[in-house]
Amino acid sequence: MSKASLSRRLLAWYDRHGRKTLPWKRKRDAYRIWVSEIMLQQTQVTTVIPYFERFIARFPNVQSLAQAKLDEVLHLWTGLGYYARARNLHQAAQRIVREHAGKFPRGFEAVTDLPGVGRSTAGAILALAFDQRHPILDGNVKRVLARYHAIDTPVNKRATEESLWQLAEKHTPRSRIADYTQAIMDLGATVCARAKPQCTGCPLRTDCRGHRSGTPQDFPVRAAKQKTPVKATHMLMIRDARGRVLLARRPPAGLWGGLWGFPECADGNVRQWCRKTLGLNICTESPWPMLRHSFSHFHLDITPIPARLVGGTDRAMENAETVWYNVRRPDRRGLSAPVKRLLEQLMSIEETN
Repeated sequence: MSKASLSRRLLAWYDRHGRKTLPWKRKRDAYRIWVSEIMLQQTQVTTVIPYFERFIARFPNVQSLAQAKLDEVLHLWTGLGYYARARNLHQAAQRIVREHAGKFPRGFEAVTDLPGVGRSTAGAILALAFDQRHPILDGNVKRVLARYHAIDTPVNKRATEESLWQLAEKHTPRSRIADYTQAIMDLGATVCARAKPQCTGCPLRTDCRGHRSGTPQDFPVRAAKQKTPVKATHMLMIRDARGRVLLARRPPAGLWGGLWGFPECADGNVRQWCRKTLGLNICTESPWPMLRHSFSHFHLDITPIPARLVGGTDRAMENAETVWYNVRRPDRRGLSAPVKRLLEQLMSIEETN
């Protein structure tokens, strides 16, 4: 199949089956497309849609996002995961206002210079918003191209990725760029699925080498999967006499960067740790059942330990990094999914007391 034929077949399929009603597709707006593309990094469309709609309702333009407090941005991101995306989005909005007069840049280098925007994301934004011709290579596109060409080397190898970039460039047409970009992403998301590709509904199946092989699910080839490591932590749910719980802001970078959570310690002697680290005397209760939270590269086993404060709070007064949080009146701050879940359980307990 020639380059023109592949794009022509794909565009004809998109005209009939493409996802044209996605909320960021209602109008061609660079800001909305940028926000959606950041949210869609490593996250499925069905998960993103409600988050996107809430985010845009609160931050309808780049100026409102740039002026917002990071806590509120992270609050609206709670549960979506990969929180560095939210921090980068906030920083990038401030730079767009400061360096580009509040208008999303149209130059490829200027876009890739924004925090959190790589080559593929920049290409997608510029193609979808301005119909500029840039190849993209997100996970869905990698899968489509690797199957179509039966690429038999691991997709995470640098040489393989470079070959896929060359193929992405080759197949990108000279017209209807925005539609083609959306089409190849849609095909990978809805038809050329990871586990059970629906080849009978694919417009490229007659020339797809992966389909011809009879085992399209074997592509893209991935390196041997290593055992996922497991880490463990204790989350201390320290409540004062008023039922408020102590939360601390995490460092700006790293795991759950910038979010609020319970004090954590790896050591099992939590009372000694609290006296030494927080300057608090506590009385611990029976641990709650362990819960596991999985990240892309490891599992985290969390042991929630409820505790009561013994004495006053003089050495744990509220400041920029700690707060006594009222579970009955939750405010707008960024929380990780497991912390949000535990706070909701604490609120249920407080309501029954």
